[in-house]
Amino acid sequence: MRFLSYEPNQAWLLPPSVRDVLGPDHLCFFVHQVVERLHLQRFEEGYGEEGRRAYAPALMVKVWLYAYALQVTSSRRLEQRIREDLAFRYLAGGATPDYWTLNDFRTRHREALNDLFVQVVEVARGLGMARLGHVAIDSTRVRANASRRRTESTKELRERLAKTRRQIKRWQEQCEAPDPNEEAGTQVPTDYRQKLEQQLRETQEKLAQAEKLGARQVSVTDPESRFLHEAGGFVLGYTADVAVSDDHLIVAQRTTQATSDSESLLPLVDRVTENCKEAPQEVSADSGYFSVPNVIGLETRGIQGFVPDAHLTGELRKHRPPLKCAGDSPEHVRMRARLRSPAGQARYRRRGALVEPVFGVLKEQRGLRRFRLRGLKKVAVEWALACTAFNLTRMWQRAATR
Repeated sequence: MRFLSYEPNQAWLLPPSVRDVLGPDHLCFFVHQVVERLHLQRFEEGYGEEGRRAYAPALMVKVWLYAYALQVTSSRRLEQRIREDLAFRYLAGGATPDYWTLNDFRTRHREALNDLFVQVVEVARGLGMARLGHVAIDSTRVRANASRRRTESTKELRERLAKTRRQIKRWQEQCEAPDPNEEAGTQVPTDYRQKLEQQLRETQEKLAQAEKLGARQVSVTDPESRFLHEAGGFVLGYTADVAVSDDHLIVAQRTTQATSDSESLLPLVDRVTENCKEAPQEVSADSGYFSVPNVIGLETRGIQGFVPDAHLTGELRKHRPPLKCAGDSPEHVRMRARLRSPAGQARYRRRGALVEPVFGVLKEQRGLRRFRLRGLKKVAVEWALACTAFNLTRMWQRAATR
């Protein structure tokens, strides 16, 4: 016989042990082991005693983390992979949750999934990772699940608000006007009145949020997204921030609507300290994060900062001559002196080597150039899942090399 036996219709296609096919060092087994060490009580608290039995939180956490590690961010695609992919079938324990159940879990347990990121960082710290000698901070713009053509200006929102108020007033006048036949007010349909009032509330919320953030245009599809500036122009989406440790592990993350990065520096530094129970020794960030209060805040926290202002960045890149002004405060003067030194410039260059590869993996390999969900709270969950999955793969690679 020149060929091996081939019988696709045989009853038993897989061996009794999944490890015989995937190998003992497969990523799915590592995800399983880490999640088994985590505390999932916050997920369990979201379920009551009544109703039909739900899938175990450990099952849902494992399949979602493994999915984001493999660029599977769609709940429909995940449902298919759980039915067809051996590693997913192992993590699901043979169960087959549908796409609605998978997506509901992701959107329902927002706080618990964010807490999951912190727990994974704690596990990494226990393995000797997440070193805080130098922490690099940076942000990226991630597109929203909305068309940039379907937008409304604040002027249009004000006009709609005024129009809705006129409609409500007109219908109220009709209610109070006497009917010549019955000497009674005109009856207005309740559902129509409720529709006008709901439209009024929604328009007021959109306008208030846009004015608060200084936005001139609001997306119709995802009102919480914002037009943000990036290298290629403007993008409708959200700002995703990360703080990366000296060994390329994400130790803090957040998603905001901020058009400027300067307000995110100190909150991210505080999150690093909270997540790792230890303050970083050095923090570097580009000029977008610079402000005099930020420089003062870093020194107050006892952290050596490498955050140049825009003028110093041009000087370091040989675009501008040296500045005559020493700085706006003693802390600013010390920051400029530190960055002008050869050692300080070398430390600042370390920032790009730490954080840029992380964004490259998340956006190029994991396909996170666009969120699937809508709304700030929901996209924050997506970003937290992506960062948690990234940390798991880093830990898995570290364990494989030992």
